[in-house]
Amino acid sequence: MSPLEQTVYLWLEERGVQIEDIAELTFFLQADFFSDVTMEECIENVQTVLTKREVQNALLTGIQLDLLAEKEILREPLQQMIYSDESLYGIDEVMSLAILNVYGSIGFTNYGYIDRLKPGILCRLNSKSDGKIHTYLDDLVAAVAAAAAARLAHTRAHSSTIIIE
Repeated sequence: MSPLEQTVYLWLEERGVQIEDIAELTFFLQADFFSDVTMEECIENVQTVLTKREVQNALLTGIQLDLLAEKEILREPLQQMIYSDESLYGIDEVMSLAILNVYGSIGFTNYGYIDRLKPGILCRLNSKSDGKIHTYLDDLVAAVAAAAAARLAHTRAHSSTIIIE
């Protein structure tokens, strides 16, 4: 594991997000399509997504912006937009696109679905119940899970492709 990847894992853990939390979202997205999908398979796909540099960069940038907003050291009007997770801000979702682009268009539909429902860890991150700002992190975690689900679907589809001659 690279030092950058280690930092991503550390920062996620410091913000209360475990790889298993993200894998549960991936499982949630794929269980209806693959009845035999396992948590181990979901964890593996999340870990693979986290090896991508653009994913690492997006997570580190988003987490840092959340931390700066928590400390109230961003300049206005950005401070208030991130602090309050203003609905029209949208840059947190735009940053998630960098992650979703890694595994194709299925990631976008996965992302939209769980971003709307906010299952599992997304509910906690979005609730602000821990007193922390997660304006970026909730969307980035959803994007990692959606990308992992897309990767899983592509891998499963590829391994079961029927060739007709």
